[in-house]
Amino acid sequence: MYYIYHIPSINKIGCTNNIKRRVEIQQGFYQYEILAKTKSLDEASDLEIKLQTEYGYKLDRVPYNKLNINKMEKLHITSSTVTFQGTKERSDFDNYFLDLKEVNLPELGTVVFTKEVRDFISKKAVKSMYPNMGMFVYNNSLWNFYNSTLDTNIYDKIRDWALVRGIYEKGDSKTQYIKLLEETGELAKAILNNDREELIDAIGDCVVVLTNLAKLENLNIEDCIDSAYNVISKRSGKMENGTFVKNE
Repeated sequence: MYYIYHIPSINKIGCTNNIKRRVEIQQGFYQYEILAKTKSLDEASDLEIKLQTEYGYKLDRVPYNKLNINKMEKLHITSSTVTFQGTKERSDFDNYFLDLKEVNLPELGTVVFTKEVRDFISKKAVKSMYPNMGMFVYNNSLWNFYNSTLDTNIYDKIRDWALVRGIYEKGDSKTQYIKLLEETGELAKAILNNDREELIDAIGDCVVVLTNLAKLENLNIEDCIDSAYNVISKRSGKMENGTFVKNE
């Protein structure tokens, strides 16, 4: 049986085939309600998205029926901890991350399982008090360590993100250019609608795509920006009809 559950305190609607394990043990919530239940996986997946839409909640990026459940269940995530199911000793972490790339920490953000992060987890994880659970780390500790390993350069973070998702391995410049056209279309729409939130998202998305396009061409976007600035910094001109027109 598949259950569509609702946790009002965090505005979440989700789907599971084991309500007690998923909501109470993994997520640490006891105040919730069952909105629907069905024996059909596809129907459950459709109901989850339908109810998320009706409640105005954030939609899952990957439908429930498309998730790799075995991979997902290796992690038990609550508001304060991440538990690594099946680990009892530190040596159990040696091959644990072979099919895991990242974890999304509630209210904090996404941690990519780099070598430094994997080493940190294997050294800092402690045994759960529950006999059927694995070893765990505290979210804040993991998040703070992960951020300490990152360069403050936002472009490095974008490139790390893209590398994990296979954009540099499987993508190419042409597909990124098409993606850029899509994002500039969203930008135009945001400007016309005077939608500041969408404007911020669209500008950010354009920068992400340009960063990846540059990397696919064996360039760094920082160097491209420096090159452009070195040119425009020497230009003189005047504003005409809202546009800067350089002197010939």
